[in-house]
Amino acid sequence: MSDLRSILLAEDNPNDLELTLAALAEYNLANEVVSVSDGAEALDYLHRRGPYSSRPPGNPAVILLDIKMPRVDGLEVLREVRSDADLRPIPVVILTSSREERDLIESYRLGVNAYVVKPVRFQEFVESVKQLGAFWAIVNEPPPGCRKLR
Repeated sequence: MSDLRSILLAEDNPNDLELTLAALAEYNLANEVVSVSDGAEALDYLHRRGPYSSRPPGNPAVILLDIKMPRVDGLEVLREVRSDADLRPIPVVILTSSREERDLIESYRLGVNAYVVKPVRFQEFVESVKQLGAFWAIVNEPPPGCRKLR
């Protein structure tokens, strides 16, 4: 049996969260999708702190990360992930409505794997998320050590 890892979805907008979960479900991915509503909660999940201290060890297959979130924004989450040797190999996809050039530049400077602007039209949004989920959870082969248990 393969090592089926979770997908971490950090999204504070309830409508975008619902659409993203629905799109991932359409692809019938067997991966558990863990959703958090802000960057602080995402970091707690990744570091197995607070309410996530008893979660099973291991890193998610991918982090789908919004930029504009309360408490800790997505760029700060990305910065911390890339500065932690155990978290660094996790693919991070920015999934955002921001078309600001500075967000795009800063995301790539910090080491994001992909930057996806959320399409306005529902069906395009669903297709984008389905493709992201399938690629990063199923098709992508993580580097050796990425499955390292934390």
